[in-house]
Amino acid sequence: MLLMKDIVREGHPALREVAAEVSFPLTEEEKKLGQEMLQFLKNSQDDELAEKYGLRGGVGLAAPQLAVTKRIIAIHVPDENEKYYSYVLYNPKIRSHSVQQACLAGGEGCLSVDREVPGYVVRSERITVEAFDETGKPFKLRLRDYPAIVVQHEIDHLNGIMFYDHINKENPAYLPPDVDVLG
Repeated sequence: MLLMKDIVREGHPALREVAAEVSFPLTEEEKKLGQEMLQFLKNSQDDELAEKYGLRGGVGLAAPQLAVTKRIIAIHVPDENEKYYSYVLYNPKIRSHSVQQACLAGGEGCLSVDREVPGYVVRSERITVEAFDETGKPFKLRLRDYPAIVVQHEIDHLNGIMFYDHINKENPAYLPPDVDVLG
């Protein structure tokens, strides 16, 4: 079972590396890692388990956050209708994105960042992602709003990008015109 001690924090070199694609068939270790990442997110959203094991709530996790520089992410995130997107994505790629941009009203957080980082992180409001499941079968997700933002945040981790790299350095509260503010 993954715990907070397993998650590397900012400053760890794995967070700034570009992760390598996995090849199929996956190793048992890669399958297990994906399953454990998804289970961590579910556990972190269960109040009882989160308290028992000292977990911070998370909706997404990328393998580099566990010092594994492979293109694997897990998400367990609700949309505005409380529909959960619960997936492990191997080699995810954003294939298309909207011109319309969005950001979270309260900014973004990260399990690898133990401090508040104020500022808007502007991302695409809608994306289409292609990835593979653990059997190597390709699938496509069309996401919008919060789930789209979460997946973009996690894919950034695969490319060595932290969420705060997107924040305007001179004016963190700067919001370009026509950006939808969510939440």
